[in-house]
Amino acid sequence: MTPLLHLAAAAEPKSAEVTDWAGRIGWVAGLLLFVALVYWLMRQGWKWRGSLQSALPPLPEVPEDPGTAKLTLSGRYHGSTTAGQWLDRIVAHGLGTRSRAELTLTDAGIGVVRPGAQDFLIPAEAVREARLDKGIAGKVLTEGGLLVITWQHGDTLLDSGFRADRAAEHAAWVETLNHLNHVRTTEGTAR
Repeated sequence: MTPLLHLAAAAEPKSAEVTDWAGRIGWVAGLLLFVALVYWLMRQGWKWRGSLQSALPPLPEVPEDPGTAKLTLSGRYHGSTTAGQWLDRIVAHGLGTRSRAELTLTDAGIGVVRPGAQDFLIPAEAVREARLDKGIAGKVLTEGGLLVITWQHGDTLLDSGFRADRAAEHAAWVETLNHLNHVRTTEGTAR
């Protein structure tokens, strides 16, 4: 090695070797405990919210034979909130669980089939309105990127948010649901 290369190699900065292994391991263990604590607190908050919402009645089940499908939609269920309060997530009865979803509109109502989560029915007489929106608790999309269905469950009005795999399908759902609601309202069956 030439003297010039030897000097260049010697001048390269080197990091100091770790000599305080106990201190490093202590910091890593402390950080892991902090992350575990935060996760545990989030889980407790979710369970507490569910217990506060325990007055909600059980969800209606999708009937074995709901009838002929008028509309279908494949996409994602993003959750439910108290109507008009887009950040007040409902977690009772699995309504806070995001999942894939298949929606089917029949005379019985809207069947929501969710693999890995509880299926439920939004009865036809419970539907109040449908609209396009940009957000629901924990999910914000572009304007009109979310189909929001407002429905009555027990004494509570809920907004349930869905996103179709093909967003162009949202408009047909809004038009159909609002037309059905208008027909029921003018016939005097809506509450």
